[in-house]
Amino acid sequence: MSVAALRRATRETVSGLPREFWWLWTSTLVNRLGAFVATFMALYLTLDRGYSASYAGLVASLHGLGGVISSLGGGVMADRLGRRPTLLIAQASTAASVALLGFVHHPLAIAGVAFLVGMASNASRPAVQAMMADIVRPEDRVRAFSLNYWAINLGFAVSSMAAGFIAEVSYRAGFLLEAGMTAVCAVVVFLRLPESRPVARKPEPGVGVRATDDVRLGDVLRDGRFMSVVGLSFLVALVFQQGAVGLPVAMGAAGFTPADYGMAIAVNGVLIVVLQIPVTRFIEHRDTRRLLIVSSLLAGYGFGLTAFAGSIGVFALTVCVWTLGEMINAPTQTGLVVRLSPANGRGRYQGMYTLSWSVAALVAPLMSGVVIDRYGAEWLWGLCAVVGTAAAVGFGVLMRRLPAEGKTVADATPAGTEPEVRTA
Repeated sequence: MSVAALRRATRETVSGLPREFWWLWTSTLVNRLGAFVATFMALYLTLDRGYSASYAGLVASLHGLGGVISSLGGGVMADRLGRRPTLLIAQASTAASVALLGFVHHPLAIAGVAFLVGMASNASRPAVQAMMADIVRPEDRVRAFSLNYWAINLGFAVSSMAAGFIAEVSYRAGFLLEAGMTAVCAVVVFLRLPESRPVARKPEPGVGVRATDDVRLGDVLRDGRFMSVVGLSFLVALVFQQGAVGLPVAMGAAGFTPADYGMAIAVNGVLIVVLQIPVTRFIEHRDTRRLLIVSSLLAGYGFGLTAFAGSIGVFALTVCVWTLGEMINAPTQTGLVVRLSPANGRGRYQGMYTLSWSVAALVAPLMSGVVIDRYGAEWLWGLCAVVGTAAAVGFGVLMRRLPAEGKTVADATPAGTEPEVRTA
């Protein structure tokens, strides 16, 4: 592709999206640029504070548990309080708890604050996704979610590189810097983002009305088709998580160094930053069912091929395969959640979807450790191929009939009302 063609493709990818989306995108990018804590938490606890690896693992688990709880809580808040208040509360709480984490020393205090950080930092995700669905036209949503995913990975790539240099100076400086950048995100939300939660107009006399918070978690749980999607999402997430938990353990057991793993996994971030925009143009407006099938197979067999890797180069090639699946899956699946969600329940539906990834992040380390210890890494990679295939079959069966873009399976707007979006 020539430079002129690349510029044209980039311009077409970013054009036509509302101004509010770009402020939300900017907030996401700034937030991820400052995401230092997750990167060096284990090193901080073991090297700087002198705690054991077991204690560091416990803190990481509590951080993840906080994210599991807030996945649902953040979704409920996004529907009840609104997207903007939820973002402000979550980001302000994240800034305060991260700053506090840099000053506490007692083991119980560190564990407790890490749990709060996990809750606060994850609570904003359902609100961000729901707000994007509110403000972006249905035909542009996959493109918007792709660009947001690109910002997340670009920010994380930069923050991961910066974290090492910051840690050499001061771990506390890293905590305070993340807190400051998260506070900047809250300011951006406060100054530039209007509320976008759909509200219902008053119905004609004699026609019943449902409040915007009528879609409850029980309703989400009873939505069989959507919960099946959540289950399949959990399977796919379980596979993708092995890049962070199973792959480094397996490479270490095979005699590779942490630097070798770093070189292999760096391919993931580089590919996403470089290729996400071209991939977005390719998948936009394509069949959702096929994209989910292909991405699940790429994920499963990408990790499955790791069983045959014996050099850094081959490991990097396997990372290329499942990273392509990741780039297709993330925006497509998020867009699918929107299509299956009623407008006044988007926060709860996105919260349940986020929960599937949070639970996978808790289960994946246990699964990979048990399988590798008892059966060997080859069995883990074979299991990934099986799980990816099962997810592909599930999406193929479940997604035979999807609502058209801009419509939802469960229309939450009752007769006599018409959705209206607040913009101020």
